[in-house]
Amino acid sequence: MIVAFSVTPLGVGEDVGEYVADAVRVVRESGLPNRTDAMFTSVEGEWDQVMDVVKRAVAAVEARAPRVSLVLKADIRPGVTGGLTAKVERVERHLAEDARPAR
Repeated sequence: MIVAFSVTPLGVGEDVGEYVADAVRVVRESGLPNRTDAMFTSVEGEWDQVMDVVKRAVAAVEARAPRVSLVLKADIRPGVTGGLTAKVERVERHLAEDARPAR
């Protein structure tokens, strides 16, 4: 399963980077495959593993913020692993094909 999630502290002002870093730190220390971009952090693993990481990431932000917002999207495919990178690689392969000169 892959979960993309975003944890946002509320009531702490506009600069939330240090709070988000607390959440991302939990994800990276989990040892599960993960990727962070400007909008979401994605993590891959079994249901209980991933949900535990999300819960702990929220708790890390909640420890310092009076309110927390969580947005979560999940791709649940039992038995599938490596999807975090494989999906991106497939898209990149198609883009590379588009860039080839016509014969």
